[in-house]
Amino acid sequence: MPSTREQALALITRYYETFNAGDREAFLELLTDDVKHDINQGGCDVGKENFRTFLQRMDRSYKEQVCELQVFGSEDGSRGAAEFFIDGKYISTDEGLPEATGQTYYLRVGAFFDIRDGKVARITNYYNLQDWLKQVGAV
Repeated sequence: MPSTREQALALITRYYETFNAGDREAFLELLTDDVKHDINQGGCDVGKENFRTFLQRMDRSYKEQVCELQVFGSEDGSRGAAEFFIDGKYISTDEGLPEATGQTYYLRVGAFFDIRDGKVARITNYYNLQDWLKQVGAV
């Protein structure tokens, strides 16, 4: 049987595999019902349904794939982290952001996880918003 650390690494890897596959229902099954989602330079959403709404907004405005994924985990399997690049295309204007004209971007991202009962209980993403704005031609 895999160690709790190995289980955490496998969970985080599956999280990004299902994201890349576009299988949102399988993706949401990896989350606890009360998942906390700390949005980069934004607020904190709580619950799977709020995460579903977030994903729908993202899917309307962005086409993204996770590349060059590196996953890390605590020995006890309760926390993890990932570093990766988002290879994206801005396909529809997102409220409060510059106009979308199909701009592409390649952005470094760091993510941090709390894991409970074999599921993601918290996800916090960090990326450089100014770099993204520069890449889409807003600065």
